[in-house]
Amino acid sequence: MNKDKGTRSFRSVEHLWIEMPDGVRLAARIWLPKSALNNPAPAVFEYIPYRKVDMVRARDERNHPYLAENGIVAVRVDMRGSGDSEGQMSDMYCQDELDDTRHVIEWLTCQPWCNGKIGMFGTSWGATASLQANIDAPAALKAIIAVSATHDRYEDDIHHMGGCLLTDSVEWGATLPTIFGAPPSTNVGEDWRAMWEERLDKLAFPLEAWLHNEDRGSYWRHGSVIHQTDRLSAPILCVGGWADRYSNSVMSLVDHRPDLTWGIVGPWGHHYPDHGHPGPGIGFQKLMLDWWQHWLMTDNPAEPEWPKLRIWVRSFDPPADAINKRSGGWVQTAAPREITSIKKWHLSEGGLTKDASEIHLDLPLDLQVGTEGADTGYFGRFGGLPPDQRKDDQSSLCFDTKPLEHDFLIYGAAELELKLESPDPRRQLCLRLNDVAPDGTSARITWAIRNLALDDTLDSPEHPFPKGALDIRVQFPTMAYRLKAGHSLRLAVSQSYWPMVWAPSAIGGITLLCGNLTLPEPRYEPESLVVSLPKVEDLPSVKSYTVLKEPRIKRHPAKLKNGEIRSGWHQPYASVYYIETDTCFGYETRAEFRISPDEPLTAACSYEHTMTFARPDGTAVVTCKVQLSSDADAYQVTGIFSASWDDQIVKTHEWNLNIARTHT
Repeated sequence: MNKDKGTRSFRSVEHLWIEMPDGVRLAARIWLPKSALNNPAPAVFEYIPYRKVDMVRARDERNHPYLAENGIVAVRVDMRGSGDSEGQMSDMYCQDELDDTRHVIEWLTCQPWCNGKIGMFGTSWGATASLQANIDAPAALKAIIAVSATHDRYEDDIHHMGGCLLTDSVEWGATLPTIFGAPPSTNVGEDWRAMWEERLDKLAFPLEAWLHNEDRGSYWRHGSVIHQTDRLSAPILCVGGWADRYSNSVMSLVDHRPDLTWGIVGPWGHHYPDHGHPGPGIGFQKLMLDWWQHWLMTDNPAEPEWPKLRIWVRSFDPPADAINKRSGGWVQTAAPREITSIKKWHLSEGGLTKDASEIHLDLPLDLQVGTEGADTGYFGRFGGLPPDQRKDDQSSLCFDTKPLEHDFLIYGAAELELKLESPDPRRQLCLRLNDVAPDGTSARITWAIRNLALDDTLDSPEHPFPKGALDIRVQFPTMAYRLKAGHSLRLAVSQSYWPMVWAPSAIGGITLLCGNLTLPEPRYEPESLVVSLPKVEDLPSVKSYTVLKEPRIKRHPAKLKNGEIRSGWHQPYASVYYIETDTCFGYETRAEFRISPDEPLTAACSYEHTMTFARPDGTAVVTCKVQLSSDADAYQVTGIFSASWDDQIVKTHEWNLNIARTHT
């Protein structure tokens, strides 16, 4: 154990092994309350591949010592094949990963400082792992906290949306090999170099599987708890942010399991909410402590009095790349399906109207729609919010309501039903809901995309769709948004959304014949919070790290150059120094997109991700660059990976793949 620092009420273990049944050892870091040595305490763990020794060490320092100071054993575990853990990782949410979670829970319950009550929490991957562990959970797992989790790996993860490929998938395809291929630290012993080289020899390239599996299918159903909510076992605190598409899980899980789930959605992106932006953030650590004290530190805990949902209701903000604080306010409600009714608008040539009518409107052909789309919100980068949508609106088919006479609160998931004609089901339909101010400013509320070649469950249809008329249904992500009196709601429809969504194999020929938009509306005005959410604290009070260079992304807006629409961004090298381990961790990322304005098959993108680990015994650099293009029948993928130690190449990999493109 590390020596105590001052008067801290806990002791820390920098590294220990948790052995799995197959002999693979997982690496853990533990913050142990001194009181637990004589009086066993509950244990809460976070289980992720993001390297306890460096990559997210600063984040760990905000959360885990806070728990230990309040009498809870806090544990960070590197997943198999990542960080200091042994074994190999071939993909996300493999069965080994899910099985290991249960073995970690069993190991924790057997420790002399643990009283047998276990909690699990995390953000993003760690949050999803917590949800997955909660399916038929071991009896020892008493509660979980899932922040920025996906409950649906196909529809609400980083890879696809509405059956269409997200370019974020390609970025993650370049990033994940650098995480898998980073070296273990000297914590593992003198054989760290051999362990690293074995890891590099077997390095996986998961993007290949993601591209192969175009429809929902069994691949994406694996690990998606939305398909098995009846098997969720332990209480869930589900937390999300409106600037993060993963927020869809919160309202959905509260609706599916109101007996088991409490939800919070704020205005922020893909972060723990104490560091979330746009603000206001909330004090996650105090929120977390209250949750664990109720479920883990109370015998036979009663039903808590917390509201089922605490939601930041957004309202109009002038569109900008970055917003420090969103307009709106907190409310508390029951599950959405318990309190909402449906308001329906019909698509007509006069806009969104109360009366149904037939229409015959052709969708415009413009691959520049989407250049005002901004980021999808997956990676928690600063800024990247959607700008004024008028440019994209001009090249879309738009349906507006008349200016509203009264405020209107959309609370839940809107749904669009359409009848259309298409010469080929391999087409895309992009849908945006915008708030149009009296001066014409158009602010995006939410968006959805739909691959017409898949059925309503986003599976391959049992029988190919016939050419001609097609009935489709599209559900938007959940939302809580107040349209102000005098503003209009706009539905904007287009055939692509580049560069956020991979371009379709072809465009053209889509005609809308009729449609209706249903919006969920609370039957009564939700009440303001009775008890305020905790305020953000600057944690830890004593920093064990120094930020050397903050991440600041530089975006390159779309420009027409040499007959191509070109755009991209670059996050220059950012770094942090960890005092306790004398290690500097840094990373750099860049992205480039290009497409001809009238030819979707010219779409191409590239991502490059680099991580650097400078430590006393030397410096490791791992880099992966991925390029993607396509024709009508296949994706062409090139991936180049390299790992070096003190400027000497240790291992390189190159992948050149041609992957069938059946549905897109």
